[in-house]
Amino acid sequence: MIRGTIFKMDIPHREPMRIRGFEFGNERGARSCAIIGSMRGNEAQQAFVCASLVSLLARIEQAGMIAANKCILIIPCVNPLSMNVQQRFWPGDNADINRSFPGDAQGRSTERIAAAVMRVARLFTYGMQLCSFNQPGDFLPHVRIADQGLVSTESLELVGDFGLPFALHRKPTPFDTTTLNYAWQESGTHAFSLYSSATDRIDTTSAKVVTDAVLRFLQARKIIELDGDMDVPAGHVTKVLREAELVDVRTERSSGFFAPAAHAGDHVRAGQRLGAVLDAMDAHLLESLTAPVAGRVFFMRTDPLIQQHMVAFRIAPE
Repeated sequence: MIRGTIFKMDIPHREPMRIRGFEFGNERGARSCAIIGSMRGNEAQQAFVCASLVSLLARIEQAGMIAANKCILIIPCVNPLSMNVQQRFWPGDNADINRSFPGDAQGRSTERIAAAVMRVARLFTYGMQLCSFNQPGDFLPHVRIADQGLVSTESLELVGDFGLPFALHRKPTPFDTTTLNYAWQESGTHAFSLYSSATDRIDTTSAKVVTDAVLRFLQARKIIELDGDMDVPAGHVTKVLREAELVDVRTERSSGFFAPAAHAGDHVRAGQRLGAVLDAMDAHLLESLTAPVAGRVFFMRTDPLIQQHMVAFRIAPE
């Protein structure tokens, strides 16, 4: 393992911020896979998954199980300053690093950070980003691909190598064109966004699901060769869905306390009660939420308060 600094930035009244990377395998070998963790200050789970992978790959490398001509890079945290001060976006101007790609080495802070990350990340055949979503909630662990042409078409054929229950794909919007995933695909990298079940807390169970998925992919691509105690369990047969196929369950007429009765991963039948909205003053029932279709709960909102017309659940239909 080689530990190095991807980027260094001086910060007023603080020690310099350093973005650290960990390289495994043959440093002169084929740039095989880059894995990038948290870009926002609240993405504790994403940083934890990457840190766990650093530990696992150190053991795998020591056991001689990385292919002779392969190189793997892990950057656990792209935004340690925001994590240190517990602020979601960049403290200076509240900008989102994952809306700053491919970056500008002479631009504002987040653009310089994005440019430094992109300078090394674009060299790799496969790219994995540990992502979070803009709604507070729990997801089923899954992989996403932005449907962006030839590279993404080829990438879609590889999603089964992760062995996760679901893979989602969708056409990128203009809002997506400044993300790492989009920039990766523009540079010819097969880009995958991996979602765990949590963001601002550590969920060790879903973290292991994702680390196992990454190791399965690396093994299927012959980047690592696991055996014995280091082998990972077999995964799922992946069901590929367009994101538009997920069925939203929204509050129709009420705002108040959100009281879920189902959770991410649960199998539900059509008409089954999923949760309720309760009055914020006396907790009487305002609205019951039921499943419009049979399937599996893909997303569940975790914020204790919910507003009218807000998504409470998303269901992957059978």
